[in-house]
Amino acid sequence: MAIAIGSDKSGFLLKEAIKNYLKEIKVDFEDLGTQNMENGVPYFKVASTISPMIVSGEYEKGILICGTGAGMSVVANKYKGITAVACESVYSAKMCRAINNANVLCMGGWIVAENMGIQMVKAFLETSFLQDLEDWRKSFLTNAEKEVKKIEDSIYL
Repeated sequence: MAIAIGSDKSGFLLKEAIKNYLKEIKVDFEDLGTQNMENGVPYFKVASTISPMIVSGEYEKGILICGTGAGMSVVANKYKGITAVACESVYSAKMCRAINNANVLCMGGWIVAENMGIQMVKAFLETSFLQDLEDWRKSFLTNAEKEVKKIEDSIYL
């Protein structure tokens, strides 16, 4: 699995902690955002660099970090094929995969502590779509995903 990760200056320290964790668990990743605190890359440029690379299949998933996670999520979700969710807990990071099949985890460097962020990434990477859900919910969510794709296809002609 290859991961694209990026942050603006507000998410830089959290991103660095997550990169160390990804190295530790031997997950391939590329940092495509801010490289140091002196030369920040704006959130909209980071998200608009990484999102098309996920859509194309160059990377399987993305991790985007700004101040709150909201800005990255808004920009990433402009791209057809991206489901980016701003999360603030391990539970939300897990469930955005299980329920929404999210392919981009967004977090806020002002909100999420480093240890929490690492646990959120762990949950996001280890959870699959429909994992640990009841059969009726799996059926509902499988259909819901198809319906959402139809909506997406009607918007992006």
